Amino acid sequence: MKTLNELKLAKELIRFPSITPVDAGVMKFLEKKLKKLGFKTKILEFKERGFQPVKNLYARLGSKKPNFMFAGHVDIVPPGNIKDWTVNPFKPSIKKGHLIGRGANDMKSSVAAFVSAVSTFLSKNRKFNGSISLLITGDEEGDAVNGTKKVVDYLKKRKEKINFCLVGEPTNPNKLGEMIKIGRRGSLTGKLNIFGQQGHVAYPHRANNPSTIIVKILKELKDIKFDRGSKNFQPTNLEVTKININNNADNVIPAMAEATFNIRFNNKHSSNSIKNRLNKIFKKITKKNKSKFKIDYRVSGEAFLTKPNETTHMIQNIIKKVTKIKPKLSTTGGTSDLRFIRKISPGLEFGLVGKTMHKVDEAVSLKDLKNLKKIYENILINYFK
Repeated sequence: MKTLNELKLAKELIRFPSITPVDAGVMKFLEKKLKKLGFKTKILEFKERGFQPVKNLYARLGSKKPNFMFAGHVDIVPPGNIKDWTVNPFKPSIKKGHLIGRGANDMKSSVAAFVSAVSTFLSKNRKFNGSISLLITGDEEGDAVNGTKKVVDYLKKRKEKINFCLVGEPTNPNKLGEMIKIGRRGSLTGKLNIFGQQGHVAYPHRANNPSTIIVKILKELKDIKFDRGSKNFQPTNLEVTKININNNADNVIPAMAEATFNIRFNNKHSSNSIKNRLNKIFKKITKKNKSKFKIDYRVSGEAFLTKPNETTHMIQNIIKKVTKIKPKLSTTGGTSDLRFIRKISPGLEFGLVGKTMHKVDEAVSLKDLKNLKKIYENILINYFK
C-alpha cells in the first residue's frame, strides 16, 4: 500500500481556502484520501438557525475495541492583507526549512501528520487489534456550534465508543516536545447592560448616571479573588474587554452603559457558580443605585482535566524519545475542541509549535512536521501493542 507523505499532504490541504465556515472542497478531498486507506467515512453537515452551516468528517477503520481517535480542524482564520505575506497564503512555499501558508501551523500540517502516520502504520500493521477513527471539523475557528460539538452528539446517538482521543492543536510554546495539554480552563463571556435615567449634566439629581454604576460594578468584579489556582490550573481570571457608552452629547447624562468581560476559570468552579456570584454583585449595586441591569452570558466551555493515565504517560515517553524533551503536562491557553470530545472520551492535545498561528507568514518547521508524524505513528504502534 502506498503511504501518504506528510509534507505533500500538508501542501495539498493548505491550497484549499477553507476560511471558517467555508469548506472549499477540503472535506471531500480528505474523505477520498481516507477511503483509499480503507476508512468508512461520513461527511456530516450541520445547520442551526442564526449560524452558518458547517461540514465535518468522521471516519473509522475497523470495528474492534479499542478505538483510538485523532481529532482536528481544517478550517482556518482569514489571511488578512495578502500583501503583507512574503508568499501567497494559499500557495504553500518552502523557505529556510519551513513550510509557509495559512493553516500550516494551525492546524492543517498536524492533520497531514496524523493521516500520514496512519497510512504508514497501516502499511505495516494491517491486522492490528482495534480501530482508528478521525474527527475533522470545519468550525473550530468560528462559533463552534455546528462542528465538533454536534459530531460528538451524533457519535453519542450512534453509541460509537471512543477509547482515547488525541487532538493535534499546536500545543508547544517554542520547541516541539515541550508541552502536552491534558485539560483547559473554562471560558465564560458576559455582556452587561446598565439602565439609568437620561438627564442634563448640570442637574444630576434629576438623572441616574449608568456610567457611575458600571464603573463600580467593574471595579468590584476586578477585585474578586476567585482562587489561587491548583496543582493543574492557573488562578481564575476576569478581564474586561469592552466598555461602551453610546452618547454623542457632552452635556447629557446617558441612559445606558454596557461592558463585556471574559472569565477563564479553573475546575474549582462551574459556569453556573460563577454566574450566581456575579449576579449577586449586579443586583446589590443596581438596587442601591435605583437602576436596572441586563446580563447575557455565553459559555464556550467548562473547565476540564483528563487525569493522566497509562496512555498519557506512554505518549509522554514517545515524545521524549523523539524530541529529547520531556513534555510538561499543562492546562494553559485558550479553549479547544477537546472540551466537547471529553464528554465521550479521555484525551489530550499535542501538535506543533504555536508561535506563528494566526500570523502573517504562518509556518511550520519541516523537521518538526517529520518528527510529529513519527510521534503519531509510534503512538499508534504502542497503543495497539
